[in-house]
Amino acid sequence: MSSSKRKNLNPVQQQYQDFARAREPQRPIVANCIRAFIAGGIICTIGQGIQLFFMTYFNFDEKTAGDPTVAVIILISVILTNLGIYDHIAQWGGAGTAVPVTGFANTIASASLDHKSEGFVLGVGGNMFKIAGPVIVYGVFSAFVVAIASVLIQSLGGM
Repeated sequence: MSSSKRKNLNPVQQQYQDFARAREPQRPIVANCIRAFIAGGIICTIGQGIQLFFMTYFNFDEKTAGDPTVAVIILISVILTNLGIYDHIAQWGGAGTAVPVTGFANTIASASLDHKSEGFVLGVGGNMFKIAGPVIVYGVFSAFVVAIASVLIQSLGGM
C-alpha cells in the first residue's frame, strides 16, 4: 500500500494492514525468475528448432522461415491450451510462458473456451478478443504512429 493511502487509514485499519503484511507468504522471487527464464528459453528453443526444420526441409531462408514458425508455435500453443496442458506449464513457468507469442495465443484460446457454451458466433467469436483486443488495438495504433514518425523523419531528412 502506498504511503499516501496509508496516511488516510484510521489506527485500526493501519493495525490490520500491519497484521496482514506480517502473515503474507514471501514470494520466491529468484526461483520464479529462474523458472520463467527456463520456460521462456524452452519455448524459444522449440521455436528455433521449428525454424531450422523449415529452413532444412522446405528451403526457406532465415527471414522467410519466421512466418510459418510463428504459425506453428501458435498452433501448438492453442492445442496445448485446449488440452489443458498449457495452463500447467504457465503455472510453473509464470511470465516465461506469457511473454512469447504462445502466451498471446493461450489468452485468446482460453477466452474462447470459457465462452464455448454460448455458441460459436456470440460466445467464441464475440468473447475471444475481450482480453487480446486491447493488445491488438494498441499494437496497430503504435505501428501507425511509428510509421508516421518514420515517414516524417525520412521526408525531413531529404530536404
